[in-house]
Amino acid sequence: MSRTPKSAPIVAELGRPETPQETADRKAAATKAYRSSQTIRSLLAAILVTLGMVLIIVLMVPRGERVAAPEIDVSAIAANVESTVGSPAIVPDLGDFWRVNKAELEGGSPAVWDITLAPSAENESGFIRIAQAFDSDSSWAPQRLNGIAAKDTTTIDGLTWDVYPIGDRGQANVTYAIGTQAGPDYVLLYGSRSADSTAELAATLTTQIRALSETP
Repeated sequence: MSRTPKSAPIVAELGRPETPQETADRKAAATKAYRSSQTIRSLLAAILVTLGMVLIIVLMVPRGERVAAPEIDVSAIAANVESTVGSPAIVPDLGDFWRVNKAELEGGSPAVWDITLAPSAENESGFIRIAQAFDSDSSWAPQRLNGIAAKDTTTIDGLTWDVYPIGDRGQANVTYAIGTQAGPDYVLLYGSRSADSTAELAATLTTQIRALSETP
């Protein structure tokens, strides 16, 4: 006995059986939705994997304290300066208070041995620059001090120093400056430290300045 073919199921939304074309369209839409959801899942999975790898790399990077800048050997640089200019170069006694930020010979006329000092302690601020102008005198100093000339003098450890009235006319945070003749050279101390702090540094240079004054 032959089987009676089943009638196509009635679709509730349509109120009738689907046509073959409607069935094909429905299946295609379902397949497209499935593939789209798979693509989103794959994308999310890829993002999570990438973030995980970045986290691992970050955790693997060694962390340590900041490497300190190499210490500047002022004495060695001064020796090279002396051989270049043929004259003694001042070397400051740093003690525990000062550190050297820069030390170099600046070419020009005159050549200048320039040292920048700053306090080592974190609770101290400011700086002082020591500039030794070879074969020069006080007429050179205004070149470093925005055209300001000396108006007074002070005595430090038996030596007479010119005092430059910087006031608010200074530049690059320079608020105080003193200078003295050291034989054929002129030594200028200038920066943002107080007059007392600058005088204390100047006193440590007395022996060298006297030696330069006695140099034939």
